Amino acid sequence: MKITLNGKKIKCEEEQTILQVAKKQGIKIPTLCYSERFHPKSVCRVCLVEVNGKMMPSCSTKVKERMVIDTESQRVLKARKINTELLISEHKEHLTQTKKHELCVLAKDVGVRQTRFSTIGKIHNPNEGIGIARDDNKCILCGKCIQACEMQNVNAIDFAYRSYHTKITPAFEGRIDDSVCIHCGQCILACPVNAIYEKDSIKDVEKALKNKHVFVQTAPAVRASLGEEFGLEPGTLVTGKMVSALRKLGFKEVFDTQFGADLTIMEEATELVERVKKNKNLPMITSCCPAWIKYIEHFYPELLNHVSTCKSPHEMFGAVLKNYYIENSRIKKKNAVVVSIMPCTAKKFEAQRKELNKDVDYVLTTRELARMIKNHRINFNNLKEDNFDAPLGISSGAATLFGATGGVTEAALRTAYELETGKDLEILEFNQIRGLKNVKEGNIMINGHDLTFVVVNGLHYAKELLEQIKKGECKYDFIEVMSCPGGCIGGGGQPIPTTKEIIKKRMQALYVNDENKIIRRSYENPAIKLLYKEYLGRPLSEKAEELLHTKYTKRGI
Repeated sequence: MKITLNGKKIKCEEEQTILQVAKKQGIKIPTLCYSERFHPKSVCRVCLVEVNGKMMPSCSTKVKERMVIDTESQRVLKARKINTELLISEHKEHLTQTKKHELCVLAKDVGVRQTRFSTIGKIHNPNEGIGIARDDNKCILCGKCIQACEMQNVNAIDFAYRSYHTKITPAFEGRIDDSVCIHCGQCILACPVNAIYEKDSIKDVEKALKNKHVFVQTAPAVRASLGEEFGLEPGTLVTGKMVSALRKLGFKEVFDTQFGADLTIMEEATELVERVKKNKNLPMITSCCPAWIKYIEHFYPELLNHVSTCKSPHEMFGAVLKNYYIENSRIKKKNAVVVSIMPCTAKKFEAQRKELNKDVDYVLTTRELARMIKNHRINFNNLKEDNFDAPLGISSGAATLFGATGGVTEAALRTAYELETGKDLEILEFNQIRGLKNVKEGNIMINGHDLTFVVVNGLHYAKELLEQIKKGECKYDFIEVMSCPGGCIGGGGQPIPTTKEIIKKRMQALYVNDENKIIRRSYENPAIKLLYKEYLGRPLSEKAEELLHTKYTKRGI
């Protein structure tokens, strides 16, 4: 079809929105409530354009034959400015030019320096949970957090009341921790005004650094995203600089959660092989993602026997640190504090689980670590490269892959194949389960058994698999689910923005990191071999079960 856009006649396809067509033509239209991930709701009205003399939202209006569209008319510019001022009046912090969030950027783009409208005077109290906190006084009711929660099939929050009294809240205005919230943090990434954010643990960690022996471990995804907070290109690996920064912050020893990932694979691959042999509790479901585990506990507790009993990598690491490592040092257990640097807000919730014995004391997100570095005025980009401390800083390329969707499966299969056949896989890359596709499946022949597996990222499609298991119709032996799009690299604790393109770059960085590793299989890790020889004995031994495995519980909905 043909339309006229800003005086220029162009051709475009049916079913496209004005916003999509304008973007393709290089024309920028400001947006706030719009996201490529969600169905447009046209709530904020800052993307207004003039269509045949009428004001229309470009995010949801589809192009039609002979449309005449003006994206920069005086009526349009005036309307955008007024709507932005009204949005700012809903936000407690009026001085938007001093704040770094989407509303601040929008205000600058449309020429708003201050609002003429006074706030209604909200009196909602902040709602702080273990992993996620909310401040309704900052909320502009765009609804993006609700859409993010809907995408996860959780629906923990929604609009309540009407008119000036409208707010976003869990059911019955309850606490976040008393709701079905899984703490994935996707609502945080969606919020354009910082009305939802991670519970800050920096003060607690700073206090521990003054009088305790504080260990720190860092997840694979953090090294591929931390640099973004310091102006580096997404996907830039900053492992060495990150280690240097952590030492400057005062952490006594800096370790790698990838060691814990290798340990997880040894236990999980062995568990998978045992279940396949006994044809028991199949398919086996991964347990590395705490948001995913909480989702099953709430909505499908009858399927918990399908979940691997393995703790997540950073919890395994914490258990090893506070037992094996401390027993071989002069450090008193009461003085030992373990801090995990994670791309995830759900890890904060996980660390508080009674079943996990407080093996990890505090969890900082990637964003929190960046703030901590900035608060100490450390020039991150000029830091020299440093290495993790041995032996718990030694890891394989397989462990690096844990940060990307499909990585746990790929790492597990590299080891499961060797456990059963006694041979190494010739081709280590499982390309069929790499990338951002929501559902990826494959199979591999191991000693005559056709092992089938499926990988899901984002909970929208995971529900279908769980329903298949309930009906006895699931065809897979092994299922990996990561709650966040792209896996941990798209986690709720990662730098903002976290877009699809940015996730792709972070993912590619982890693949490159794996390829460049000398050790690429978990069972080849010499530190892992030593741990089993000196302490654990073998995977699934009594000692390993005690330290590295756990159980889960049914929760209400």
